[in-house]
Amino acid sequence: MKINNTLQILFLLLIVQVGFGQNVVSKQITGQIFEQSSNVEGVNIINNTTQVTAVSDVSGIFSIVVKEGDVLVFSAVNLDPVKRRITIEDINSSSIVIKMNAKEIELKEVVVNENANITAENLGVIPYGQKKYTAAERKVYTATSTSVDKLLNAISGRTAMLKKEVNVEKKEMLFRKIEYLFDENYYTNRLRIPVADIKGFQLYCVDDAEFAVSLDTKNKTMSMFLITDLARKYLTILENEK
Repeated sequence: MKINNTLQILFLLLIVQVGFGQNVVSKQITGQIFEQSSNVEGVNIINNTTQVTAVSDVSGIFSIVVKEGDVLVFSAVNLDPVKRRITIEDINSSSIVIKMNAKEIELKEVVVNENANITAENLGVIPYGQKKYTAAERKVYTATSTSVDKLLNAISGRTAMLKKEVNVEKKEMLFRKIEYLFDENYYTNRLRIPVADIKGFQLYCVDDAEFAVSLDTKNKTMSMFLITDLARKYLTILENEK
């Protein structure tokens, strides 16, 4: 009698186990992966339970074998990983949708040396050695860029007028450089130029071709050497005007 009862219990357990096994049957499901509104190619999918893998295609579509309770992990280099536990609804649906987000990339701090010479050339905006035109020089270039323009503007006198503008512009640039290069005390204490005559002396200096070159080439040593002699000459002019 006890043997029969034991057999009955074992038979019932076997039926329950078979029934449970039928509820966890594996099935191949399909899905599509999106990042915002764009489908994503090349996402790696792994079933953490069975270690089965898959990869999404150009349309973001993938297929993989799963069963209820399995955990799928979705990962890509530029996306945050996503985990999805498979439900009975996922298995019964025609397709599942996976939404992923782009990784936030933290930019490293860039320190720019305040002494660094940042120009359009070393930033790659223009080629090295390319001539840079000022506003007035661009007008002259436009006025003489073709043979017809060159002829018409020469006849009308426009070219000559524009060239005068270039000369004025160059002197203004040199004047700003000399203002920056030397302070008032340098003129009064070192060069003995009266305060009231500093502006006139600066204009006198920028008219000197050799001194203008030293300013253009940022050769401060040469500028200091030349300006000493120019100061001596300018003081002589002031003395003769009295």
